[in-house]
Amino acid sequence: MRPLFLLCGLLCDETIWADIPSRLAPVANAHVMSFAGFSSIAGMAERVLAAPPPRFALAGHSMGGRVALEVWRQAPERVTALALLNTGVHPTRESEYDSRGLLVRLARRQGMAALADEWLPPMMGAPPDRVAEVMPALKAMVRRFTAESFAGQINALLQRPDARQVLPSITVPTLLLSGTNDTWSSLSQHADMQRNVPGSTLVEIAGAGHMSPIERPDAVARALKGWLAAVPSNTAAARD
Repeated sequence: MRPLFLLCGLLCDETIWADIPSRLAPVANAHVMSFAGFSSIAGMAERVLAAPPPRFALAGHSMGGRVALEVWRQAPERVTALALLNTGVHPTRESEYDSRGLLVRLARRQGMAALADEWLPPMMGAPPDRVAEVMPALKAMVRRFTAESFAGQINALLQRPDARQVLPSITVPTLLLSGTNDTWSSLSQHADMQRNVPGSTLVEIAGAGHMSPIERPDAVARALKGWLAAVPSNTAAARD
C-alpha cells in the first residue's frame, strides 16, 4: 500500500480532508498532517521529513502545497509523487502584510470564532446547500486553533520562499488541482504552474472553491486516485 501524506493548509486539520483517506483506502495508506504551532514553511517541511517511511507521496492543500514543494526542495529522493491543491508558488505580495495582519488582529481582539466568521465564507465555492452542510465543521476546526498559532502560520506564509524555481526540477508524477470557483488560488494560477512542471496534470473541480477537499471530496478523491495510478507499483513507496 502506497504511503501518502495529506498536508493541511492555514488553520486546517483533519477536517479539511474529510473522508478522503477512506476513499483512497484501496490505493493508499493516507495520513493527515497539520501544522499548528509552526511558524515557518521550512519547519513544517522538516516535520514531514522526520516521519517514516523513507519514501512517500505528498498531497498538499493551500499552505500545505507550499510545504510539499519545500519537502521536494529539501529531499526530492524521498518523494514519489506530488499533488498541489488550491495553492501557489509566488512570493509574498506587498498587499498581504496588511490583509493578513488585519486577520491576525481580529483573532487576537475578538477571538477565533469571529475570525472563522470573517475568513471562511469568501473561500467557499460549492452550492449553498453544500456550504451550509460543511460550514459548522469548518468553523469548529478554526476555533480549535489559538490566535497565536494562527499568527505563527501567517508568519510562515509572509516569510515563505519563492517556489517558482522549484517547479522545473520536479520529476515525479504531479497533479495540479483547483476549484472552478477558487478566487484565492485560481485555476489559471495552477495552469501557469503546470506549464513549468514537465508532464504534470491539471484537474479542475467544478462547483468548488478554495476548500475543495471538503467541498467536493468525491471529485477530489477521483483526481487523487488517478494521480496515484501514475506512480510505478514497484516503487519503494509501495512498502508501508
